[in-house]
Amino acid sequence: MMLRKLRITFGILFFAGITLLLLDFTGALHCWLGWMARIQFLPAVMALNVAVIAALVLISLIFGRIYCSVICPLGIFQDCIAHMGAASKRRHNNNKPYSWSPEKRWLRYIVWGLFVAALVIGIHAFVALLAPYSAWGRIVQNLFQPITLLGNNLLAAIAERTGSYAFYSREVWIHSLPTFVIAAVTLTVLIVLAWRGGRTYCNTVCPVGTTLSFFSRFAMFRPVIDADKCRNCKKCEHDCKASCINIAEHKIDYSRCVDCFNCLEDCQFDALKYRFAWGCGSTDKKADTPQPEGQNARRAFITGAALAAGSIALSAQEKKTDGGLAVLLDKKAPEREVPITPPGTKSVKDFYSRCTACQLCVATCPNNVLRPSASLEHLMQPEMSYERGYCRPECTRCSEVCPSGAITQITREEKTRYHVGLAHINRELCVAENGTHCGNCARHCPAAAIEMVHTGEDENQRPVINENLCIGCGACENLCPVRPLSAITVTGRHNHLNEN
Repeated sequence: MMLRKLRITFGILFFAGITLLLLDFTGALHCWLGWMARIQFLPAVMALNVAVIAALVLISLIFGRIYCSVICPLGIFQDCIAHMGAASKRRHNNNKPYSWSPEKRWLRYIVWGLFVAALVIGIHAFVALLAPYSAWGRIVQNLFQPITLLGNNLLAAIAERTGSYAFYSREVWIHSLPTFVIAAVTLTVLIVLAWRGGRTYCNTVCPVGTTLSFFSRFAMFRPVIDADKCRNCKKCEHDCKASCINIAEHKIDYSRCVDCFNCLEDCQFDALKYRFAWGCGSTDKKADTPQPEGQNARRAFITGAALAAGSIALSAQEKKTDGGLAVLLDKKAPEREVPITPPGTKSVKDFYSRCTACQLCVATCPNNVLRPSASLEHLMQPEMSYERGYCRPECTRCSEVCPSGAITQITREEKTRYHVGLAHINRELCVAENGTHCGNCARHCPAAAIEMVHTGEDENQRPVINENLCIGCGACENLCPVRPLSAITVTGRHNHLNEN
C-alpha cells in the first residue's frame, strides 16, 4: 500500500507540475517548476545534460522504470485513462481487464531504430512525433491551453467591470493548424490504446520507454514472485497495465514493468515483493524474509517540488476595427526564405537540431510571436512570425523556459547581440512611396535601424534600413499599417551572433 501511494503521490505532483508549466502563459511558474521540464529524458539528451541522463539511467538500473510511472507526464496520463478503462470493463462484468502478452520486441526495436536514425540524420518532425514529453507538450499547448485562456478572458471581463485589473485578456487562436491536428490525433490514439490495452504505447512505440528498458531488465530492486506462496489466481496479471506478468510461468518482463506497484497491492497471498533481486530471476522458489514495508521504495522516487498556483483566464474575442468604423484585414505571414528563430539561438541550424518541439516556448510567449512551423522540414518546431505581435527587447521568456538548450538563456542586455533577422522594404506596397507621410516603422524600431530620409526629388521621406543595426525583432512588420501583407517584412538570418 505504501509503495503504491508514494508512486501515485509523486506521479500526481509531476503530472500537475509539468501540465501547469505548459499551461502557464504568464511565466510565473517557471522559477518553481522549470526543473521538471529539464529532467525529461529527450530534453536532457538534446541539452547534453550528462548529469540528468546519468541520474535517469542509474535510477533505472537500481529501481526499474519508475521514470515512466512517476516523471513522464504522458505515462501518467495513460495510467489515468487505463484506470478508467479497467473500471469500465469491471462494471460490465469483465474481471480481467488485462492479460499477459509477450513482448513485441520486433516492433519496439524497429520504432526505436527509426527514432535514433531520425535523431542522428535530423528528421526532427519524426522525433517530436514519438517523444513522450514533446507529445504531451503539443497536446497541452494546442488543446488544453485555449480552454484556460478562454477562462482567463472571462475572469478578465468580469474583473474589468468591477474596476479590477487582476487579470488581463489574451488572444485565443490556433498557432498552427497541422500541429493542432497532429495533437488531436495523438490524444485520440493515446486514449484508445490506454483504454483498451493500458501501457500499449509505452511498451510498443515510445522510444524513451524502450531506451530505459535496456537498463530496467537488470534493475537491482524489482517485483519478485514467490512461487511457493502464489495460488495462481492471476489477479495481478489481470490488473497489470503493462501486460508483463505471466503467472503461468511465474515470470515478470522487467523491460516493460513500470513499477506501478499495483500487483503488490492486489496479491492477497503475499506472493509478490518489491525487493533486492540483482542476479535473480522474477521468481522466488523460497519464501522471502519479510522486510519493512516501503523500505526500498522510498529510494525509488525523486523529491517533488511545491506546486504554485497561477491565474488562468481570457475574454471573448472582439472583431478588430479602426475606431469602430472599419473592419481591419488580418495580417498575413509573408513567404520567408529563412525561418526566424528566437534570440538566444546561435543559428537556425543549431536551433532546429536541438529543439524537441515541446511547445513550452510557444505556450509562454507573451507577444504571440512564436508558433509551430507548418513546413515539412521543421514541422511542429517553433518559428517566429509577426502577424499578431513582435519580439519585444525586454522579453527573454522563451530563453528562460527552454529545457533542451535550443534557446540559450540570455539577459535583456545580451539579447541585443542576437540579430535573428533582417527587414526588407517592398517599395510597391509602402505608402510613403505614394506621398503619404507615415514613418511608423522608423518610430517604433527599438534598434533605431530604420531612418526616414529624402530619396527622391519630392519632399516626401521614405524608410531606409541600416542592415548592421537591424536585429529582426519584427516591430516594423507588425506595426506597418499596410494590410494584409506588410510593406516591410523580416527574413531570418542563418547565423545570429556572427552577423552585425
